[in-house]
Amino acid sequence: MSRALLLLALLLFADPVSAQSVRELNTEGFRLYQAGKMKEAVQKFEAATEADPKHALAHYNLAATLGVLRKQDVFCEPDTSLKNILEHLTTAVRLDPRRLTRAKEDPDLDPIRHTVGWHRLLGLSPTRTEDVQKLLLGVRKWHGPGVGVYGTIRTFTFLEDGKRVVMWQRHLDKEEGKDTEEVEGTWRVSGRKVELSFPKSKPIVLTMDKEGVLSQQGGSIGRENPITDSPSECEA
Repeated sequence: MSRALLLLALLLFADPVSAQSVRELNTEGFRLYQAGKMKEAVQKFEAATEADPKHALAHYNLAATLGVLRKQDVFCEPDTSLKNILEHLTTAVRLDPRRLTRAKEDPDLDPIRHTVGWHRLLGLSPTRTEDVQKLLLGVRKWHGPGVGVYGTIRTFTFLEDGKRVVMWQRHLDKEEGKDTEEVEGTWRVSGRKVELSFPKSKPIVLTMDKEGVLSQQGGSIGRENPITDSPSECEA
């Protein structure tokens, strides 16, 4: 047998995961979901998406089940990060745009409603200057980088009334009970730049990039320590 014929035979008699078995994995996952066995359901949906990356329903079901676990305060095992949920939901919508209609009404996906990724699915874009303010307000809380077990030590909340912004921060060098504070300031947008003004401190000028991440040119909030729509979780 020639090499070409041998390769053809191997391809013909290989044992790829069939479409039926992918559907079965998805069905098994949904039954586990209905039974309240969310972690086991995640395993089935993950297996289905790995076997067929173009299976829109499996991606959607995985995103929704991870959302349920996040609402139950399960964060690290499995990975219920906002980023992971959004990746699977975005894939599902890309493969089958009808999934977005369902997602808008699905309470399982409530954890990702106030993220840049969700608003991008709804049509907003960080690359459009007219959408920058909408995204700032659409994200419930913006998070600075995390520090080990402390997690995020600085957050920003943009409020529409009076252009107020609230900065919460944890000071690691102070004793417990006196280590956190909230400071109110004002903010304004110019193009993709966001200027924050707080009493007794210099203004902070941030720039929103094409991914919806905020960073400060030459300041303490640089590209390696940006402000994003997701908290720091699962850090050792």
